[in-house]
Amino acid sequence: MKLDLLYEFQPKVKPWDLPHPYGQRKAELACYDEAIAEIQFADTQGFHTVWCVEHHFRDGRSACPTPEAVLGGLALTTQNLRLGFGVTLTPFGFTHPARIAEKVATVDVLSHGRVEWGTGRSTPMEQIAFGVPPTDESRLQWKEAVEIVVGMWESERFSWDSPNLKFPERIQTPKPFQDPHPPPWLAAASEASAENAGKYGLGLLSFALLQPVDSMANHIRVYREAQSLCDTPLTRVRNDRVGAYTLVHCVEDLDEAAATYELWESVNWWYRHLAQFTLEWELANLSPEEREAVFPLLEPVIAGQVPVDYYQNEDMIIIGTPEMCLEKILRYEEAGVDQLLCYKQFGMIPHEKVLKSMELLGTHVIPKLEARGHRVEY
Repeated sequence: MKLDLLYEFQPKVKPWDLPHPYGQRKAELACYDEAIAEIQFADTQGFHTVWCVEHHFRDGRSACPTPEAVLGGLALTTQNLRLGFGVTLTPFGFTHPARIAEKVATVDVLSHGRVEWGTGRSTPMEQIAFGVPPTDESRLQWKEAVEIVVGMWESERFSWDSPNLKFPERIQTPKPFQDPHPPPWLAAASEASAENAGKYGLGLLSFALLQPVDSMANHIRVYREAQSLCDTPLTRVRNDRVGAYTLVHCVEDLDEAAATYELWESVNWWYRHLAQFTLEWELANLSPEEREAVFPLLEPVIAGQVPVDYYQNEDMIIIGTPEMCLEKILRYEEAGVDQLLCYKQFGMIPHEKVLKSMELLGTHVIPKLEARGHRVEY
């Protein structure tokens, strides 16, 4: 297993100390400054990939709608980390496929071939705002967009004519550094999406929320079965890796950490804010079956009925000393995860404690994971 990073770029928790818009501006500036410093430090500690999200309108949760800008800057200020689009939103209302081809290839050129290309459809809250159908139609648009993007990368001249999109012959520039193109992934929050990732020969980014490791293992099983039946991948770059994310924080002394800064409060805030955001913006657009599949613990979390011990005991989070973290990480490895996306900038965790956590993981955990070897070459 490799340790990655996942950044949503979460501003400091409200209330802010200045009136609108100055409190928001101050919080977002600090969030970016700290996150970039953390990622640049992680570049020296043995982490494998940093994934930057594309989220829109995620008040208090994510201030990162343009990952290409962030990753372009990181391409010039890091040397080792691979740079993950986590993910580009591909249905046509979000971004024209030509723009996706251009921006992903540009970061790949700037980084001399360090890009991992995640793709996805988003959720109804964002889809509706951009005029994207929150139905299976967006799944068809996702697939078509992937085909268009790789077609542009691999063809000297490219055109497209379908009921969904007409594009006249053009020469797309720049072409990616990687030949024929960066490894493709699909974000999945349900078994159906995990099956699609496998069926099309794409890497799986498991973004299932509020689920124990055993549930994640079942998603991965579905994915692996679909991969085994994939005769014709969607692109010429077949990717069978699994990435999954969770909150990760490594400390020298867990009791001391809990006593000196808001560690467990940050975990509770993160889950509660996720549940509250989902209740306000997402639930009205989902069927009861979809709600249960994607957010199985939503109502208990909102009601405050899920203690932080539950997340810790179920290894839904990875928090503790290096020895404790390694033990928990190996549960994810046993579930079939190849790359664990460590979500480190959460809640009220101070910036210096995030840096210390990275140092502990880089010094004590990553070398032991490297010594175990890996299922696939990187």
